[in-house]
Amino acid sequence: MTRRRPRTRPAAGLLLVLGVVLAVAVLGGPAGAAPGDTAAGSGDPAHGQVLYQASCAGCHGQQGEGTQNGPSLVGVGAAAADFYLQTGRMPLAAEKDQAEPGPRAFSQPDIADLDAFVGSLGDGPDIPDVSPGDLALGRELYLQNCAACHGSSGAGFTQVGGRYAPSLFDSDPTQVAEAVRVGPLLMPQYPEQVLDASQVDSIVTYVEQLQVGENRGGWGIARIGPTTETVVGFAAVALLLVVIRLIGKRAGQ
Repeated sequence: MTRRRPRTRPAAGLLLVLGVVLAVAVLGGPAGAAPGDTAAGSGDPAHGQVLYQASCAGCHGQQGEGTQNGPSLVGVGAAAADFYLQTGRMPLAAEKDQAEPGPRAFSQPDIADLDAFVGSLGDGPDIPDVSPGDLALGRELYLQNCAACHGSSGAGFTQVGGRYAPSLFDSDPTQVAEAVRVGPLLMPQYPEQVLDASQVDSIVTYVEQLQVGENRGGWGIARIGPTTETVVGFAAVALLLVVIRLIGKRAGQ
């Protein structure tokens, strides 16, 4: 009796090969980028220059030298580009005295490339690497350096000439640290010699605490500040006394 040979199963072998390929792809195998390609968002200054020429050069000059419509970007650093782009303040749709925050005009990979190009124009502050800081120290530094403009609660204040120090409630940690280093608009710059990295981290930690906004004393009135809240409180008490008096008069009739 002739013994039959076991049948081969090519489909099973094919499935095994496909499974290995899929596992490599999922677990982080080598990407299929062509030689010389730059991964999206890795900070490619060459691509950043292309974006810059299309969207920024009209105001800031072909090489970032500045024009009558916009300041020089030479030496402002990647942190400045990242702050204005991440907060949607740039590019401006129309010339204004104060750039206002809004939706971002670029994707995150494109912002990284623009940051890299602007950073290559000269020495300037890099994008800060923020770490948890000391909350008590951050409160002390914030009250010394920031509260006069942004308010003790971080809600912001109107400044001279109609300009304003914006609220900090919607700023992420990196944007707060960038603002400290860059000094946007009327805000002064705080270089490493004035506030070191650990001090900036502490300020950021305290601002994050302000953003939590716990109101344990009742209605916080949007945390618009202790002076205004006191006035509102006195007005509410006065109104309550008037109502009580009116009720008493009606009851005596």
